[in-house]
Amino acid sequence: MKTIRQGGFFILFLLLLSAVSSSFATVFYSKNEALELAFGKDAQVEQLSLFPDEQQAAKIEELSKVKLESGLFTFYVGKQKDKVQGYAAIETVTVRTKPETLMVVLNPDGELRNVTTLAFHEPPEYQPPERWFEQLYKRPLADMDFNKGIDGISGATLSTRATVSSVRKVMAIYQVMVKEQGKN
Repeated sequence: MKTIRQGGFFILFLLLLSAVSSSFATVFYSKNEALELAFGKDAQVEQLSLFPDEQQAAKIEELSKVKLESGLFTFYVGKQKDKVQGYAAIETVTVRTKPETLMVVLNPDGELRNVTTLAFHEPPEYQPPERWFEQLYKRPLADMDFNKGIDGISGATLSTRATVSSVRKVMAIYQVMVKEQGKN
């Protein structure tokens, strides 16, 4: 009887621990809401699937300083009256042990216009505030580095590093796969 009670308490403890750890998960925007936020309600949004070859993948990794985990990248192209308004990519990465999902929006020339957190599953105190992202806007890929003036956030070091890596990757993919290939 004592063993059953102890086992019951252990299971109850695991359930409570699971409930507490999953309570951090926050989804802020769906994909459709995010794309509307990026390009406006009346924009036409087209999906652009990109498959880099080995040479392109190597160049993207070199520019972004990020190891590519996939051979497929999707950009969402926002258009108004057939004129490109910008490009958005939705990136999900593991921060510490849980994922964050960001939407990285580039203007038609590949300059960073906006970063929006779509979902964050780590504790809220690890999430960079929206105002932190502003220091990244209009910064060229070569300067998208903590050693070149990007301020980190104490207590959110891994989150800010993950964000910068995601932004670098999206900008590098744009440069190699869209700009150099004339897909804009």
